[in-house]
Amino acid sequence: MMQLLAIDWSVVGVKAGQLILALSILVILHEFGHYITARWFGCRVEKFYLFFDPWFSLFKKKVGDTEYGVGWLPLGGYVKISGMIDESMDKESMKLPPQPWEFRSKPAWQRLIIMLGGIIMNVIVAVVIYAMVLFTWGDKKIPGDSIKYGIAVTDSTLYKMGLRNGDKILSIDGHKVSDFEHLLKSILLSENVITIERNQQVQDLKVPIDLLGQLIENKKKGRISLIEPRKPSMVFYVPDTSDAYKGGLRKNDKIIEIDNTPIVYHDDIISVLKDKANQSVQVKVNRNDSIIGLALKINAESKIGFVPYGYDYFQMDSLGWLKMVITKYSFVESIPAAVSKAKGDLNFYVAQFKKMGNYKTGAYKGMGGFKGIANAFPGEWNWESFWSMTAFLSIVLAFMNLLPIPALDGGHVMFTLYEMITRHKPNEKFLEYAQMAGMILLLLLMLYANGNDWFGWGK
Repeated sequence: MMQLLAIDWSVVGVKAGQLILALSILVILHEFGHYITARWFGCRVEKFYLFFDPWFSLFKKKVGDTEYGVGWLPLGGYVKISGMIDESMDKESMKLPPQPWEFRSKPAWQRLIIMLGGIIMNVIVAVVIYAMVLFTWGDKKIPGDSIKYGIAVTDSTLYKMGLRNGDKILSIDGHKVSDFEHLLKSILLSENVITIERNQQVQDLKVPIDLLGQLIENKKKGRISLIEPRKPSMVFYVPDTSDAYKGGLRKNDKIIEIDNTPIVYHDDIISVLKDKANQSVQVKVNRNDSIIGLALKINAESKIGFVPYGYDYFQMDSLGWLKMVITKYSFVESIPAAVSKAKGDLNFYVAQFKKMGNYKTGAYKGMGGFKGIANAFPGEWNWESFWSMTAFLSIVLAFMNLLPIPALDGGHVMFTLYEMITRHKPNEKFLEYAQMAGMILLLLLMLYANGNDWFGWGK
């Protein structure tokens, strides 16, 4: 009960709202890709649904030959094309002679395009959204060599691997760090070495094969961040009702000593206070070039209770601790830039998927469902973040639907390509069994992913 009360339900609501809206947009557009290509080739589309509708639907309206509706089971959506073996498993209609308006009556190349319609639409949607984001907000990057004080290591696994506070990461697997945000992704997918500069000396750190699995385990234990730009021990904000404020701590104070231990950076504070929960400490601060001694009470989380300078990248940029480079694009320039960004996201996800297929990496532990996807959205509504995440999810959906699993678009594509190559159409009974097997597999994967989210089944 106490755990439920501790949850910030407003944040949960915002994340859930973004997830539902993003998936609804992507599902509708994905299915529209199938719908428009099917109609283009003269196929009859019997149903066009957002979400699934077993037993009943929340809304439905028939227009012409097509019933449009919203189901109650939010696990995707579908279009039912006449004469096609799909998730509806309409076996009775398949026993009847083929009709000209049916999917099965069309040439293989037309059926292939219809099956690829949703995937193609997802790719187009991702590029369009990214172009809109780049045109509206620009592309924000933090060059790795612009981080003045190096990194602060906030994950024990990375520390064990050899990374230290103050290190400057030069390259990962031989690739230069051009953007700090991409640095985190690169670490997750690294396979060989991370090259760093420490005390003006360059050295290589070997990456363990199960690094990703270890990091996932740490995340499940509540450790969210991995690394962040290192920042000096400057106070930005102190709540006037806090013990820190009552003890005399003020904005712009620079903490220089705690219990006779010198302090330079914010991570020094974290290190010194990690075993001092609910204790009092002696603190020295530099305030307007004057040294002031304070007696401060440490809270139950081993923190003084203030917000440091450098709480976001824009502030750190204004202080000269790093450089935020914003590249603006015209409408025309945004299109090739969006294509490049979509390609980069696809490469990242494919690399992640390959890691997940290798048991030794432990990446399978990170397979997540709706909770994991929702947590990828920010806790407050931000349109730039929302659209960027929606574009990425569109790329993910395109890739996942292309997998050659029966019941997915990729399964239908696989069987159609087989037919085009061999000039032999697969047996309809075989296709029915394959469809059922694919649906069972997908349901099991969905069950595992969501169980992993909530109960840590992959541990």
